[in-house]
Amino acid sequence: MTSPATTPQMSHRQVLEALSGLLLGMFVSMIAGTVVSTSLPVIVHELKGDQTAFTWVITSTLLTTAISTPIWGKLADLFNRKLLIQIALVLFVAASAVAGFSDSATSLIAARAVQGIGAGGLAALSQIIMADIISPRERGRYAGLFGAVMALATVGGPLLGGLITDTLGWRWNFFVAVPFAIAALIMLQLTLHLPRYPKRRVHIDYLGIVLLSVSVSLLLVWVTMGGSQFEWNSLTSILMGVGAGVGIIAFVIVEHFVKEPLVPMSLFRNRTFTLSVIASIATGLAMFGMSVYLSQYMQMSRGASPTEAGLMTLPMIGGLLISSIVIGQRISRYGRWKAFMVTGAAMLAVGSFLLTTIHYDTNFWLLSVFMFLAGAGVGVTMQNLVLVVQNTANPSEMGVASSGVAFFRSVGGTVGVSVMGAMLASRLLEVFGTNAAALKKAAVAAGDKGIEALEQLSSGTIPEVRLLPDGLREIVEDSYAQAIAFSFWIAVPLAIISLIAIIALPNIPLARQTNVERLADDEAALAAVTANVAVTTGTIDLREVAARAAADGRRTVGATPPRSSDTRSPDGTGGSSGQTP
Repeated sequence: MTSPATTPQMSHRQVLEALSGLLLGMFVSMIAGTVVSTSLPVIVHELKGDQTAFTWVITSTLLTTAISTPIWGKLADLFNRKLLIQIALVLFVAASAVAGFSDSATSLIAARAVQGIGAGGLAALSQIIMADIISPRERGRYAGLFGAVMALATVGGPLLGGLITDTLGWRWNFFVAVPFAIAALIMLQLTLHLPRYPKRRVHIDYLGIVLLSVSVSLLLVWVTMGGSQFEWNSLTSILMGVGAGVGIIAFVIVEHFVKEPLVPMSLFRNRTFTLSVIASIATGLAMFGMSVYLSQYMQMSRGASPTEAGLMTLPMIGGLLISSIVIGQRISRYGRWKAFMVTGAAMLAVGSFLLTTIHYDTNFWLLSVFMFLAGAGVGVTMQNLVLVVQNTANPSEMGVASSGVAFFRSVGGTVGVSVMGAMLASRLLEVFGTNAAALKKAAVAAGDKGIEALEQLSSGTIPEVRLLPDGLREIVEDSYAQAIAFSFWIAVPLAIISLIAIIALPNIPLARQTNVERLADDEAALAAVTANVAVTTGTIDLREVAARAAADGRRTVGATPPRSSDTRSPDGTGGSSGQTP
């Protein structure tokens, strides 16, 4: 991408002004998701959905978020980033409003799928725009602002959602984000001023978009439905698995030859990028899976109302917020991140394992410690994995590099939630089968209300546990606790892999330049070298130089002079931010 005109470094006040609309947009995205989390059991119950529908209400959003994230990232390298994030915000909130009018689980899943497209844009573009206006070294200085937004959304969202569900009804959970979205659009227009990039002819990788969408969708649908909707060794399963594999291979081949690849394969030559992607998969699983199924655990295994479930998951949210703010400021102060992230990954692994031991009557203080450890691990690793990638990424590929990490985090979360949901449903059927006689006995003892509840359980519909008769309720709570604890086992090996990947990350100090400044420096250095070559050898064709650089998959002349606090190379082994052949 052609670099922007050189702009003076933004002052602290200018950065705060530019961040105001961006932070409000992030708040809208987060509040629209968290406000629904504690209400999903009630929503799916009223729409007469089963455990599969419950999983798909979540998975549909994660699926489209995962697919759209790299697309938004590539568009950010080609078009106006401010306009793109406004479009994503409008799409997200419009779909949220439509979801509020759903009359079936199917229509809710469809609306949530469209909502995910907007969420993918907000997640990817916010990280990319931050790289434009805040250097990696200074990012921690603003951790408090991001922490405040996360606190309002992640702590206030579930509480507000539970309160709205218990008073106004669950549909208002989807409408609550609309006024915030209107305010965010106005703020973005007034406060976010990004440098203008010179217009150039762009080439959109349509074939790559289609192949990525089809292959990832097939993969995630296969993982979600396998073992429940069809057998793993059935023809349907084989066709879906083979189709997903062929689609991914075709996508990789296409990306090697198109002019503007959706996901440049050269990114994987960067050791920092590749290891961060591996670590992000486990982080995504922990972030999405634990928040979803812990909320369900609180309601299905401990008889909590939606509001109470929001309060009971505060230890996990508190761990995430405290660790992200404190560690972000430490990283900004010292410019070092490795030891903090290794510690965070270890906490995530330990917390994930401890959550596999929970029962319906686990001491809540002990459960709070488990949740805090897991939340703190996510808080340390989630944003900092993007940070270390941005620190070494080619400035002209900042969009695809940032969105690449977010993409694999979303895929990890989507596959994780799907697999956890499948494991939960399978284990639940097994436990209910074992407890069939006890369930029938308890239902008969409870009279007509118990028989009606047993019929509901037999149909597969998710019950409202806190309203079940006492004898029946205890059996159901224990059954759900066993199934949810069993589903958490999928997070343990992935958390260990994440820890190993973070340990292997090159320990490169954080840069003090923003992405815009790096682009301007590279452009100035390229112009100086070009002028020098022109004087000694005659004029040269810059288009030929650019073509050769693209063919090599790396930057050519014009490396930013290395500094003691800013030494890195595309492969994460040191050197300058550019590379001269």
